[in-house]
Amino acid sequence: MKATHASARQLGLVSCHACHLLNRIPKVLGHAFAYCSRCGEELHQRKPNSLKRTWALLIAAMVFYIPANVLPMTITSALGTTQADTIMSGVIYFVTSGSWEIALVIFTASIFVPFLKFTILIYLLLSVQFKSIKRPKNRTRLYRFTEAIGRWSMLDIYVVTILVALVKLGFLADIEAGPAAIYFAAVVVTTMIAAESFDPRLIWDVVEEKHE
Repeated sequence: MKATHASARQLGLVSCHACHLLNRIPKVLGHAFAYCSRCGEELHQRKPNSLKRTWALLIAAMVFYIPANVLPMTITSALGTTQADTIMSGVIYFVTSGSWEIALVIFTASIFVPFLKFTILIYLLLSVQFKSIKRPKNRTRLYRFTEAIGRWSMLDIYVVTILVALVKLGFLADIEAGPAAIYFAAVVVTTMIAAESFDPRLIWDVVEEKHE
C-alpha cells in the first residue's frame, strides 16, 4: 500500500505559537476562540494576517533603507574639519586605504544582506500569493536562511557605537553617529519582524491544495 502523509491541520492538531505544545483543536462554535491547554495562549492554525503584515513591514523597511544609505552614518571631526560618511563612502574609503577585508564586511552586512532579505521575502510572498507549488523545500530553506541572517545586519550599528564610545578626543578627533544609523537600525529591526511575521507553512498549504 502507498503511504499517505497527513498534515497536523488535516489531523485536527495545532501548535501553540507561545510554548509550541501540539494541541488538538477543540470544536468551537461561532466566533469562540481556542486556547492552549498548557500556557493558555490563543491558538491559530496559521499566523493571523501573515501576508498582509509581512508586506506592510517589508515596504516600511524598504522605505527606511533609502535614507539609511543616503544620509551620513558617521560624522567625523578632526582638527577643526568635519567629514560625513555614508555607508557606501565608508566602504570606498576602506577599499582605497587597503583595508578591503573591513570594506567587504561592511558592504556585506550593511548593503548586500538587507537587499538580499528584501529579494527573498518578496519572492516568498509572491510565490504564496500566486499559489506556486514549485520547489517548496527550497523556498522553506530560503525562509530559514533569511530568518537566521537578519540579526547580523546590526554589525554596522555595533561598529558605529564602538567608534562613538572610543573616539572622544575633543578638538583633536571626535566621531558621532549620523542620522542614517537610526534608519538603518529601523531597517534591520523591521526586516527581522517581517521575517517572523511570515508563516512558512503557507508554502505547503498551497501544495496540499493543489494535490487534493
